Amino acid sequence: MTDALTQQLLLDAPLHAQAGALQRQLQQRLKDAILHGQLPAGARLPATRQLAAALAISRNTVSFAYEHLAAEGYLVADRQGTRVAALHLRPAPAAPAQATATPRLAQRTTRLAATSRANGPYLALRAGQPALSHFPMAAWRRALERALRTGPETLAYGDPAGEMALRTSLARYLGVARGVRCTPQQIFITEGTQQALALCVRLLADPGEAAWVEDPGYRGAKTAFHAADLRVIAKPVDHEGLALTAADWQAPPRMIYVTPSHQYPVGGVMPAARRLDLIAQARRHQCWIIEDDYDSEFRHHGEPIAAMQGMTPDAPVLYVGSFSKTMFPALRVGFLVLPASLAEVCQTPAAELLRGGQRHQQLALADFIENGEFSRHLGRMRRLYRERQQALRQALAQRFDVEHEVLGGQSGLHLTVRLPERYDDRRIASSAPAYGMQPQALSTFSLASPDNGLVLGYGNTASERFETLAATLARLARQARQASR
Repeated sequence: MTDALTQQLLLDAPLHAQAGALQRQLQQRLKDAILHGQLPAGARLPATRQLAAALAISRNTVSFAYEHLAAEGYLVADRQGTRVAALHLRPAPAAPAQATATPRLAQRTTRLAATSRANGPYLALRAGQPALSHFPMAAWRRALERALRTGPETLAYGDPAGEMALRTSLARYLGVARGVRCTPQQIFITEGTQQALALCVRLLADPGEAAWVEDPGYRGAKTAFHAADLRVIAKPVDHEGLALTAADWQAPPRMIYVTPSHQYPVGGVMPAARRLDLIAQARRHQCWIIEDDYDSEFRHHGEPIAAMQGMTPDAPVLYVGSFSKTMFPALRVGFLVLPASLAEVCQTPAAELLRGGQRHQQLALADFIENGEFSRHLGRMRRLYRERQQALRQALAQRFDVEHEVLGGQSGLHLTVRLPERYDDRRIASSAPAYGMQPQALSTFSLASPDNGLVLGYGNTASERFETLAATLARLARQARQASR
């Protein structure tokens, strides 16, 4: 390609100072011409002085552009001048590109269920969403400001297990409020429950090993197990939580995921006898129990149910929790409590799998707990959620005029409404966002069970709205029944 032709190529669309740095414009013009084959491999570019004069820009601008493209490997400079480097470019298609095949994903990702999160946090009846407008933002801001005054050393990487101040505060709180037996050294701070579950799997399970999950149950646990290539086996739940038989233990798993204090999403509470039997069986068969204590602080009748982890010394229980419900989801702080026998040997691998980040948030959270703001906030939220659940129950009884059964409700931020199969729960859930609601279909929590119904969150919805919402849900349910006929 001649110098004149190269100059003409660049002069067809003059550079404009208003469009940004001239050097970047020139770099992009040359790069596009090379990638589209207009400047083939080996083509010699004009001398910097010549091109600068033709484009009415400074020679330095051209020189810097050439140098940058040479550094990226698009150009080669030698004594003979500057030439286009040899690149392996695919020829441009002669006709409009055909639709390409769907990229192949790893098999593990094809087993992951879709979760509806697209409509934002403020749609009514969304399960698991706390009352964000009631969060004490001013108190949290003060805690953050105190954390930010700690000095530049907290800008560096922190302890992979998390800030000791938070682990110490958390160990003290969990011992008093949840009956958890642990020291700060047994606690690992994570970025929410999902990372805690992933850490459990990475530390203690190998691909192909079995993991039992509640059915219906938390989809995040299934996701964590599928992502680690474990064999996920659904086990049924009843009104008291995970329901196992002697036959189940003939082929014991490596891991058992449970929500004993408030089964998610059905709401059962596992009694002490069943908990102790599960611990004994897990110890006998050398498997690990993952106890997810996701919202048990919000018990609406009596004191919160104590954690299973603290029922026996050194139980084979990995205790998982987070502050997404008790504080706010965007905080992204969770934790994993390992048994004492496991904590020491896991220090090195956990340090390789985790990185000490979010240091100011962790320090602020420790401050928030220590100065009593956390406990006061929980007390206010318990009262609010108790009132909202009662209002939702009343609205369902008065306005949800289709056959249904309300499940659970002893704790937490949601109620589950079981419906006859003739009311397609997925059709109802998919229609609801158009009316400002986001209930979840109960069937989407199941692997093998035939459950059908709706999971209704009341944490983020004002009590005075429930009657209207319940009536709208009833209308959507009747429409879903007619559509399925």
